[in-house]
Amino acid sequence: MRKKISDWERMVAGKLYNPSSKDIEKQHTEGMRRCDRFNKISVRRAKAKQRALETLIPSSKGKELGVFAPLYCEYGVNIYVGKGCFVNYNCTFLDVAPITLGNGVWLGANVTLATPNHPFLAEERLPADYPDGNHDLEYASPITIEDGCWICSSATICGGVTIGKNSIVAAGAVVNRDVPPNSIVAGVPARVIRKIDEEDRIHVWETYCKNAFPVSARKKAKES
Repeated sequence: MRKKISDWERMVAGKLYNPSSKDIEKQHTEGMRRCDRFNKISVRRAKAKQRALETLIPSSKGKELGVFAPLYCEYGVNIYVGKGCFVNYNCTFLDVAPITLGNGVWLGANVTLATPNHPFLAEERLPADYPDGNHDLEYASPITIEDGCWICSSATICGGVTIGKNSIVAAGAVVNRDVPPNSIVAGVPARVIRKIDEEDRIHVWETYCKNAFPVSARKKAKES
């Protein structure tokens, strides 16, 4: 006898699922409750806020994840983080499918990571009468942001996208396709502007000690 697959298992696997099913509704309510609790705890209660964050995103325990509230997510348990990630104010994680952040991933303010998707035909997208009741059917695709990436403010990453290691997504970009490693992408939809290379080095410690302005070799060449 074939094992019955729950809608939660369908959802996480990227298959069509019923968002009104009891198992989904329970997880969704719990996720939103944990998110609400994290956002409402004062920054003066640092330990309590950290515990609330680790309850919301269990994978963050011991990973030194930094988050400026408010943070918005649907489940939290579908978010997987590496070490030393940072999430700025007002970011949204629609973690219907898994969202994975590698080590040292930084997200600017107002970044949206959106895994959900819906059928394109309205008659398939909207609620309808099915043998198990009146509801819609949805699906989602995972998002992976690899080590060392910087996603700048107000960027949107769509479901099914992988951002390659050490890449930068410019402010306001909408990324709907994979980004190769060590690249800068910008625009709507985002396109690769160029590769990141040694011409971008600004010798941070030396520049800091001299109290000088940070200027890369690339920028110097443009200005000369």
